[in-house]
Amino acid sequence: MGRTIVTTSHKPDNESVKLATDAAQALNTEFVERNRMSFARMREKYGVENILVVNGRQMKLHTPLGEYFFHPSMSVPRLKAIKQGKPDHMVEAMSLKPGESVLDCTLGLGTDAIVAAYVTGPAGRVVGIESSPELAYLVKYGLKTYQTEIKMLKEAMTRIEVITGDCYRYLAAQPDNSFDIVYFDPMFRYPRVKSSSMEPLRGIVNSKPLHQNMIIQAVRVARKRVVMKENWFSKEFKRLGFVTVTGGRYSPVAYGIIDRQEAGR
Repeated sequence: MGRTIVTTSHKPDNESVKLATDAAQALNTEFVERNRMSFARMREKYGVENILVVNGRQMKLHTPLGEYFFHPSMSVPRLKAIKQGKPDHMVEAMSLKPGESVLDCTLGLGTDAIVAAYVTGPAGRVVGIESSPELAYLVKYGLKTYQTEIKMLKEAMTRIEVITGDCYRYLAAQPDNSFDIVYFDPMFRYPRVKSSSMEPLRGIVNSKPLHQNMIIQAVRVARKRVVMKENWFSKEFKRLGFVTVTGGRYSPVAYGIIDRQEAGR
């Protein structure tokens, strides 16, 4: 994982400088003035791989594999479909209801957390854990500041709690039955789309496979279900004890389910 610095656009205003210095402090890294330097020159001069650039109220992370900025992405059509009464495979796998609580142990881009926050509603709770400080910061900032006229999207985004940290440690610190659903969407062992929105982030996100103790803790913490998203053909389901696997008939992804009652809890 390469080191990250924070800078601004070539002609920053005062707000950009303030946001950039705040970001650098939050990420425990350096804020450096741009001084008309190219990214290549900055990487060479400061010995870094990743550059977080603040321009106005927008933040972009530039990595050797591309750039990332927060966007609700596929959560938008998914919310619209749910509102129209159409099924969502993740929601069905969770058997998710309004007022329930979800712990998303692998927040990533936040797409699934947004959908969960919409379904659980104002009375529910969605907590997202992200181990990459850069990604957690960008998603947390984006959830708060993304401009949209879609009311249900905006409300869902503002209800998500983002925590930077290791999900196993977080799970281990939680009391029994703390959340209704514990959810995992780890980096697929075999990426489905090489040019996906995750591609620029592959150098900074946690690509380690889940381990058995993590699932044991998740089952302890979940009141209702533990759910994991993976490729249909993945051997991770069997390795981690997900006997029930479900998903769309024509979907390339599937959801493993460990139900508390079936787990003998």
